[in-house]
Amino acid sequence: MAVVDATTKEMEALHVGQKQETEENLSKEGKVANSNGAVPAVQSSPPEDDDEAQADGPSQDGAPEAGKKKRKKSKAKKKKDPLQQTEPPSIPVDELFPSGDFPEGEIQQYKDDNLWRTTSEEKRELERLQKPMYNSVRRAAEVHRQVRKYMRSIIKPGMLMIDLCETLENMVRKLIKENGLQAGIAFPTGCSLNWVAAHWTPNAGDKTVLQYDDVMKLDFGTHIDGYIVDCAFTVAFNPMFDPLLQATKDATNTGIKEAGIDARLCDVGAAIQEVMESYEVEINGKVFQVKSVRNLNGHSIGPYQIHAGKSVPIVKGGEQTKMEEGEFYAIETFGSTGRGFVREDLECSHYMKNFDVGHVPLRVAKAKQLLGTINNNFGTLAFCRRYLDRLGETKYLMALKNLCDVGIIQPYPPLCDVRGSYVSQFEHTILLRPTCKEVISRGDDY
Repeated sequence: MAVVDATTKEMEALHVGQKQETEENLSKEGKVANSNGAVPAVQSSPPEDDDEAQADGPSQDGAPEAGKKKRKKSKAKKKKDPLQQTEPPSIPVDELFPSGDFPEGEIQQYKDDNLWRTTSEEKRELERLQKPMYNSVRRAAEVHRQVRKYMRSIIKPGMLMIDLCETLENMVRKLIKENGLQAGIAFPTGCSLNWVAAHWTPNAGDKTVLQYDDVMKLDFGTHIDGYIVDCAFTVAFNPMFDPLLQATKDATNTGIKEAGIDARLCDVGAAIQEVMESYEVEINGKVFQVKSVRNLNGHSIGPYQIHAGKSVPIVKGGEQTKMEEGEFYAIETFGSTGRGFVREDLECSHYMKNFDVGHVPLRVAKAKQLLGTINNNFGTLAFCRRYLDRLGETKYLMALKNLCDVGIIQPYPPLCDVRGSYVSQFEHTILLRPTCKEVISRGDDY
């Protein structure tokens, strides 16, 4: 027994010594033993990945766990930032507005006798039913705003007019996702200069260059499902033309203000003329009163029909016809330093199929083939010779003349005031909604 007791004491002493040595070693590593001798794991450096965690500690018998436990990474779904338009614009507008709701135009209230429409539940319901159509025309308007904003930033003296037009038209095609008769350009880009008031665009091979002292009317249209946005502005680099441009801008805004359900077209024209002819402009030392061009008008717009039957005069003395609920109108004004009267002149570039034309027999094979191209690509929308060239049509002038001679196609030659004068234009498309008036094409620029 004595031998056993001594051995036991020696073993206990040895065990105590080993325990003290272990504690000293652990203390050096920054680890402290707990009361039952278990040593919790202490993380000496942060983990490389927040989603990766160390084991909670050794097992109860003091042995460290074999490896690290990994938690599943919780990947929070990041919301995609809305697309931003590129510079120059290249992203179709329907991708910029994936909800399908496009920006509303400027809202103007009707005059006192129609203010009740604002709160009418019946009229509001009519608008809810028309929302798909409203979105179509607003999409076309958004394309117009983005294209003209870019064009205004790049138009400079020295540009070839044909390059200007093709840059604009190719951008419209891209932003609107041109698709046959469902979406695209509504009519040729008018870029009429100086005394030419409207309906001029360069034909193939034209070498006209934009000059510093030019006054250019840039008039182009977009459409979705035949709902047309017709909108124009004037570009002039020389500040001496500013009063001329301001006259037409203010006259157009006056026409928009006077327009409305039950408004008489003659009253709108009289208000436009009063504002237009209150302006004067001094050009090269000579003062001119700005005149409303009396034989140019705004017009109602229908599906696939740029001129739908009603004319909005820009002088007094027009028709007593009233505007009606649901109608679209192009309110456009022309101010001139010339006679204030235009006539057809210069080489024709604009053409359009007559909206109400019936079946007309054709004997010329080329004319039949050309009519097929026109029907498939333009229908009753206006087109120009450059558009036919783009579609691969060649040697078509005689066939086009034949279509004009039999009344299927109507030519629209340039409209000109007296040579040496200057004409300015501004234009917006408005919609007479049941509850309010919406200036569809309004933008930050005008």
